[in-house]
Amino acid sequence: MAAREDMGSWLEGGRPADPGAADGLGLPAAGPGARAALGRRLVALAVDWTLCLLISAAFFEAAPMATLAVFAAENVLLVGTTGTTVGHRLVGIAVRDLATARGAAGRARAAVPPPGLGRAAVRTVLLCLVVPAVVWDADGRGLHDRGAGTVIVRR
Repeated sequence: MAAREDMGSWLEGGRPADPGAADGLGLPAAGPGARAALGRRLVALAVDWTLCLLISAAFFEAAPMATLAVFAAENVLLVGTTGTTVGHRLVGIAVRDLATARGAAGRARAAVPPPGLGRAAVRTVLLCLVVPAVVWDADGRGLHDRGAGTVIVRR
């Protein structure tokens, strides 16, 4: 008979997919390809929002919805085509398709493609709703990343 300790709890996120993984996502524990830390993600968000606010102020008199629209456009276009926003690039993180990121261990950074415009659009819509972005799972992924099937990793 299995003991409760053997099963784990859904709150704990289960067991890692492999012993070398930092979490249940199957990503490396450290270095390129590892899940990005919350601090880096927050700094990247602050950089991106500030940049979008400046663009909005220059062209749209800093209207709040214009700033959000510029932010959304930046995220869809840059994440979809390069896998990074300006803020992501500055702090050394990138958005990747989770399935591709799992299989990329040991491969060159250039060999891992960006998530594509479709996933970037889903991720951006959920990110702009704010609530999915501040609700995380046991692996530290926001609901916007879970919904889009993406993960933010170190570059």
